Amino acid sequence: MIIPTVGNLVKETNKSFFLEINMKTIALLVALWIGLYGCDDQATGNDIFTQNTLLHRGVNIGNALEAPNEGDWGVIIKDSYFTLIKQAGFSSVRIPIRWSAHALADSPYTIDARFLSRVDWVISQARTQDLAVIINMHHYGEIFRDPEGQKNKLLSMWEQIANRYKNHSSHVLFEILNEPHGNLTPEIWNEFFLDVLQIIRRTNPQRTVLIGTAEWGGINSLNKLTIPAEESNVIVTVHYYNPFQFTHQGAAWVRGSDAWLGTTWSGMDSERDAVTNEFSQIQQWGLSHNRPVNIGEFGAYSKADMASRVLWTSFVSREAEKRDFSWHYYEFCSGFGIYDPVNEQWRTDLLKALIP
Repeated sequence: MIIPTVGNLVKETNKSFFLEINMKTIALLVALWIGLYGCDDQATGNDIFTQNTLLHRGVNIGNALEAPNEGDWGVIIKDSYFTLIKQAGFSSVRIPIRWSAHALADSPYTIDARFLSRVDWVISQARTQDLAVIINMHHYGEIFRDPEGQKNKLLSMWEQIANRYKNHSSHVLFEILNEPHGNLTPEIWNEFFLDVLQIIRRTNPQRTVLIGTAEWGGINSLNKLTIPAEESNVIVTVHYYNPFQFTHQGAAWVRGSDAWLGTTWSGMDSERDAVTNEFSQIQQWGLSHNRPVNIGEFGAYSKADMASRVLWTSFVSREAEKRDFSWHYYEFCSGFGIYDPVNEQWRTDLLKALIP
């Protein structure tokens, strides 16, 4: 029989104490890992309509990673932005990304490691706040001019992206390409996105993927979009900026838009009917094809008067929600922005229009 001494009791107490601390540390690290990256629940499959509900109300963090270089267009993403977005009541963020500017021009089209790390950080900050994340491919101008000449680069970049994020949870979604247009016709787009899907599915068999329409992502090309019925884990995304002369008045990148300055939106019956009719078209397409719908971009540029912007934004948001569309306002803190980064405050009326 061993009679415990004071020294032995102290040693045993210390061992128990440090064992408890170590177990707490392990549990904390596991919880942190799940919070940032999630379990690999995307590998077990997800109901696609539930995935769309997960997105719910979101915002684009625009003019940052889709600029030629982050900061070129006045926006550098801060970790505090994700806290603000979560606290305001949003469920998700869409991150426009110009991968093509950070990949080699020739085979093997390797994406710059520092840029990949920056995207990693953005995803982790969003997930820390329990925000779902869409990462897309934005401003890939070369492929709109020369689709066949850029196809291998498109496939290679998506192979790298898919492989890098294959173990992230279902709260991370992929969007193949923003606003296909130009020489990337609806017919060619139908071929290209299927080839990209095949690449993604090799490493992400149950990853939810968003696919937009050709001809700039609007509703007029919905009936030209052909997605195989067996590809069930897809959300269709449509952009909505109608009436365009209101939402883009004074936009420097739109030729002739200064002539539209002073255009208002007062919510007259005819104005509301135009929105509801177009949203009903989108809804009917989704129902007939059994596809959930995301309004991936909508917003009115800052040159419009604030009262009109608030009325239009509120009406579009509620009409989308009536039809179970998820949505992502364009955008957080630049020309369409709901947040003023200089004064570090929300544009409250616009925020309330989105989240009453």
